[in-house]
Amino acid sequence: MKPFSFYLIADPHYFKNSLGAFGKEYDEFMRYEQKCYAETQAINESVFNWLENADGADTLLIAGDLTFNGEKESHLAFIEHLKKLKSSGKKIYVITADHDCKNDPFAFNENGRYEPEKTAYEELFDLYYDYGFKDAIAVDREHMSYVAQLCDGVRLLALCNDGDREHRHTFDEAHIAWIKEQTKKAREDGQMMFAMNHYPLLPGQPILSVINTTIQRDADEVTKMLADEGVHLVFTGHMHNQSINVRETESGNKIFDVCTGSIIADPSVIRLVEIESDSKVNIQSIPTPDFDWDTGGKSCKQYLSDLFDNMILNTFLDLRDNPYNVMRKFGAGDKKNIFPIVKRLGKRLNSISVGGACRLLCIKCPDSELKKMPLKLYCAELVRMVFEGNQYFAPGTPKGDLFLNFIGRIRPILKKIKAKTFDGQPADIYDLLKNSAYNYDIDDYNATLILK
Repeated sequence: MKPFSFYLIADPHYFKNSLGAFGKEYDEFMRYEQKCYAETQAINESVFNWLENADGADTLLIAGDLTFNGEKESHLAFIEHLKKLKSSGKKIYVITADHDCKNDPFAFNENGRYEPEKTAYEELFDLYYDYGFKDAIAVDREHMSYVAQLCDGVRLLALCNDGDREHRHTFDEAHIAWIKEQTKKAREDGQMMFAMNHYPLLPGQPILSVINTTIQRDADEVTKMLADEGVHLVFTGHMHNQSINVRETESGNKIFDVCTGSIIADPSVIRLVEIESDSKVNIQSIPTPDFDWDTGGKSCKQYLSDLFDNMILNTFLDLRDNPYNVMRKFGAGDKKNIFPIVKRLGKRLNSISVGGACRLLCIKCPDSELKKMPLKLYCAELVRMVFEGNQYFAPGTPKGDLFLNFIGRIRPILKKIKAKTFDGQPADIYDLLKNSAYNYDIDDYNATLILK
């Protein structure tokens, strides 16, 4: 086979701005949002304009969550961008996901929050027929999945599992049987097959392995099945995080999960993938271009990073000023008796420095300048870094050593937490936290993957 390249983006979450994204209720909603809302149309337009002129590949893959919440007008407007890109000579393959057929899409106008026209799951096949299904060599319409021959020797297994709401995010027996049929054909035909699945099959960062909602349901079984069926590479999205992870099955087969950040949230990237051979793949990450919006002079990267940090900082502020906003997100909005305690804690957290926290916990702060840093800014950077990938709180650096000192101090407490990872193994929370603050493994942005 000859080398083959393609671009990939994830989670465009396109929202047609004219539906409404303004007002007091909108501002309140955005206080806890990692991703943009009003700006998504402008960001998508910038990305599609860039792709139209990009000459690194003539194929684009989009890994699900095409619209913000399945607004019909957003779908129709997004498809116009696909049509324009296709007319420029690009081939486009998409999968849909749960945000493309929400039961309760919403927008905000001068009257507050309202519900625009929604899109039913059953409509998505016809809406996106020209972007994968039309040219597919095999289609499972019930499960909105297909196989595409991207070039001589390379096949795409495009998977969706968001149909039956009762069994959402799972692969039923019929779907698994169809997948195995297609992987068998690929092996018999001597084809290299890789997959695109919206939900990560492997946890983006170690600490996410104990949070079931961050990965594909039944991820352990699905990962083993695909790897042992000869699919050693899958491209995912959903978590808006940037990561590349690998797992080897008991049979000695590897599978790499390349999760790509949403283009409308930090980290916002475009992947350029070169399949050099059936066993070697090169991954490159390209920052999304700046977009036509009043960003206050900030680059796209800085604008989205600040949005992420504001989500964390607003949580700190509400612990002090409005604990209900925070507590309800944990299902404890009715626990009003503890609100005074939460407020006192919030007041302390908003005012304390890293040095002050170190004194309270009787741990050493490795750097005099770091001591002056507000604790909430340190925490925001730590959380954002987990999503951005290539975490840099390394042992031997002030911020890295501080984190190790902290989790070392609370290690007796962490040992009492009984949890299991996605593959059913007992979780060592200390080890998971340690390995989530610094990237000890594959570069999450640019890497060469040896599949077998």
